Amino acid sequence: MNRHEIEIKLNQERAWTLETWASLPPDELTRSITASKHDPEASWTAKDHLAHLAGIEAAFNGIIRRYIAGDPNPIGIMKNPDGSQASREEVMTRVHAMNEAWVQKHRDKSFSEVVALGQKIRGETFALLAELTDAQLAETLPGAPWADGTIGGVIAVNGDHARQHHGWVTRGMSQEVA
Repeated sequence: MNRHEIEIKLNQERAWTLETWASLPPDELTRSITASKHDPEASWTAKDHLAHLAGIEAAFNGIIRRYIAGDPNPIGIMKNPDGSQASREEVMTRVHAMNEAWVQKHRDKSFSEVVALGQKIRGETFALLAELTDAQLAETLPGAPWADGTIGGVIAVNGDHARQHHGWVTRGMSQEVA
């Protein structure tokens, strides 16, 4: 994807996300709807899913910034402390723990505050996008399993992430979480 395609996608998908989440009744934003993948005793609300989207975007921005700065292991979670390749199970355990920590950190925020958090991080994404050259956007981010693995693809995948979570939120709203 080129620069303007990435920006269009991020803007269109952010607008869709805000319209979709803002259309939910306030009680639906804050009731438990999906089980946590890290803590089987915990659950997430629609608002938690929205906060999570901002957390992943912030993490991706950090990965890209570390890569541009020359970090040989910018993703970090893909390798064990001894440098060996982590198994998929080890990676997902780390991902779920990070996701849960982020959601818990932002759990007490109002819907408006979670929207503002997303705005702040999307602004950081746009700042990063503006700093990168076209050549850098086309570079492969080593070990990136997202999109096509390029820096531009990883940035753009933030646009798709909300639709995936909307599906989980919608299915969760039609069920009761124990």
